[in-house]
Amino acid sequence: MRKLCWVILAGLFVSGFLYATDDAVPGVVSHISVVSDKVPDVSSLEAWKKSYIKDGMSDADKAMAIWKTIVMFGLEGAPIAEHLGATEPCVHDAIKTFNVYGCNFCCCSGAMAESLGRYLNMEVRGWNLNGHCVSEIKYDNAWHLLDAAYVNYFPKPDGSIAGVEEIKAAAKEWYDKNPGYLGDGGKLNQFMKAGWKNGPPLFAACPTFFPNGSSPCALCGGWQTSMVNYDGTHGTPNQYDHGYFQGHAINIQLRKGERIVRNWSNQGTALPLPEGMPPDFLKLKVGEGVLAYSATLGDLGNGRIGHGRHEYNVPLADGSFRGGALLAENLASTADDKATPALHLQDAAKPGTLIFRMSSGYLFLTGAATLKAVVGEGGEITAAISMNNGLDWADVAKISATGERTLDLKPFVTQRYDYQLKFTLKGAGTGLDSLTVANDILHSQRPLPALGAGENSIRFNAEPSEGTVTISAAPDPDVKQQLRADDFHPVMNGVSPKSWMLTGGSGDITFKVTTPGEMTRLRFGSDYRARDAKDGWDYQLSFDGGKTFKTVVHAGGPTPSTDLYLTYAEIPPGTKEAFVRWSGTQRNTTCVMRFSINADYKEPHGGFRPVKITYAWDENGVAKQDVHIAKSASDNYTISCGAKPVMKSITLELGE
Repeated sequence: MRKLCWVILAGLFVSGFLYATDDAVPGVVSHISVVSDKVPDVSSLEAWKKSYIKDGMSDADKAMAIWKTIVMFGLEGAPIAEHLGATEPCVHDAIKTFNVYGCNFCCCSGAMAESLGRYLNMEVRGWNLNGHCVSEIKYDNAWHLLDAAYVNYFPKPDGSIAGVEEIKAAAKEWYDKNPGYLGDGGKLNQFMKAGWKNGPPLFAACPTFFPNGSSPCALCGGWQTSMVNYDGTHGTPNQYDHGYFQGHAINIQLRKGERIVRNWSNQGTALPLPEGMPPDFLKLKVGEGVLAYSATLGDLGNGRIGHGRHEYNVPLADGSFRGGALLAENLASTADDKATPALHLQDAAKPGTLIFRMSSGYLFLTGAATLKAVVGEGGEITAAISMNNGLDWADVAKISATGERTLDLKPFVTQRYDYQLKFTLKGAGTGLDSLTVANDILHSQRPLPALGAGENSIRFNAEPSEGTVTISAAPDPDVKQQLRADDFHPVMNGVSPKSWMLTGGSGDITFKVTTPGEMTRLRFGSDYRARDAKDGWDYQLSFDGGKTFKTVVHAGGPTPSTDLYLTYAEIPPGTKEAFVRWSGTQRNTTCVMRFSINADYKEPHGGFRPVKITYAWDENGVAKQDVHIAKSASDNYTISCGAKPVMKSITLELGE
C-alpha cells in the first residue's frame, strides 16, 4: 500500500499537480488603491460617485458636481484620438480621461457629462453649437447648460442656471439690437475689452468669466467665444449625443516581483505622444498658463501629464510565478527540484508553456522583455504576444542560443492597455534564468494621491480580489491605429462590420468572453443609433455555450444617437465563459458607433498580501520619503509635511 502511494505521488509530481500554487499564499493582490484626503478618488465610476455624490444632495447639486469634476480632472485643448469610435476618434470615457490623459476636447467633455449624468439616472442631452459642443442636464423640470470644456454656465435672475435655448435666445435678442457684431469676432473682442458686462445680461451673469471677460479655459476666448457659440450662425444648433464609453477603471494589481511607479513629472517627447496631444501639454505647470485656474481647484500636481513605469521581474526560481500566470504547463523551477536554469522543463521530451498578462488602467507607451535564456542542444525558446485576450498570437522572437536578450514590445503594445506574453520552451536543458517585463506608462498627475503641507490622511484598500477581461475595439474594419471589433472574432449575421449597420430588417453580432476565474459580473453597452421607433438593439447574454440567449435590456429608438450601458451580476456560479450579443431590428437605420464589454472575475490565486507604499517628495529643496507597509486589505495612516511638498513619485509593490 505504501509503495502504491509513492507511485501515485510520483505520478502527480511528473504531471505537475504538486507544482500548483499554494492558495494560502496569494499570487495576485487586486484593486490596490491609495487615496489622499487632499485629492478626490476618481479611479472608477463607483469611486467618483462616492467622492462627489452625497446622501440628500439635490439634482442641482449633483449636476454641479458633474461639472466641477470634469473641470478639475479635464483640460480643454487636446482631442486625444484612440480611434475606438466609428464616428469621432476622441476619447469619450470619463474615467479614462481623468486618470490617463487629464485633457480632452469639447465633444469629450460633453460625452463625459452625459456619461456621469446617466450613471446617476439623470436626464442628459448634448448639443452641437457653432464651433462648439456642450451638454445639458435636466432637473427641476428644466434644462441647464453646464459647460465644463469652456468652464462656464449662465445663472438667470432667479439663481437657476439657463439652458442652451435660453442662452441662444439671449444672444439673438442682443444681436437683433446690435446686428453689426453678428459674425464679427474682431468687433466682439473690442466690445469685450471695452465692457463686456454691457452685453446680454445673461452672459454678464457668468460667474467664471474674469473681470476682463476672459475664461479660466485659456484656450477659449471667454465672453467673445460664448457670444459666437450661441449666435445661431453656420446652421441651426442641433441636439446630438456625443457618444461615450463606460467601464474603464484603475484596477492596480500586483504580483511578487511587480511594481508600479507613478510620477508627478514626465519624460517629455522622449516617449511617444498619444495622437492629438500637443507637445506643449508636457510642459504645463499648475498655476500657470492654461493651468492657471487649476491650483485654485485643489490641484497639487506639478503639471498635468505624468510618465510612470510598470515592471514585472517574474519570480522564476522560487516557483511563485505560477500565482500570477494564466498558464504554466510542463514547467519546473529551481525550488521544485534543485535543477537549473531557474525555469526549465519538467519533462524534457515535451514543450513547456508560460503565459502571463500585463494589464493596466494606464496607457502603455513602450514595452520590453529582458531575459537570460539557456538553450540546450537542439532546443529553442519562442516568445509570442497576444493583444486580443489570447485569441491570436504573433511571434516576437525565436531564441536558439544561450545568452541575454531584450525583446522590443513597443511596436505591439504602444497605446494599449493590456497584452499577454507566451514563452514556449523546447529541448532538454532549455529554460530561463531571468525574465523582466517593463512598460513606460502614461497617466495624469491630477488624480494622483498628492500630499499637502501639514497632516495628510492616507487611505489604503486592496479588495475585491477581482480582475477584468475587456473587449474594447473599433466597430470599423478600416481603422489601422487600433484594435478592431473583428480582432475579437465575433459572429456576425446580417450586420456590416462598418458601424455594425444592419444590412436588412434584422441582424446580430455575438462576442465570446472567457475569464481565467469565476465570472462575477458583466459590464457592457454601446453608443447606438435607432432612427425609427421600431429600430433598436436587444442586449442579450448566454451562459450555456450560446445555445440560448436572454434579453436583459432593449436599447430602442427613435434616436440619432444615444448610449446605454449596464451591469449584469446574475452570473451562474462557476461561469468562466459568456456570450454577449447585440440583436438588432431595423426599419430606418440601426447601428453602433462605440461599444465595450468588461467581464469581472475572481482571481484564481487572488487574495491579500502586505503592500509597500513609497512616497517621494521635496520640502524646501530637501528630499523626503515615506515608506509604509499596509498589512491588511484596509488601512489608514498619516504623512506629515513640514512645508508645501513638491511631489515626485508614489511606488507600489508587495511588501515581501
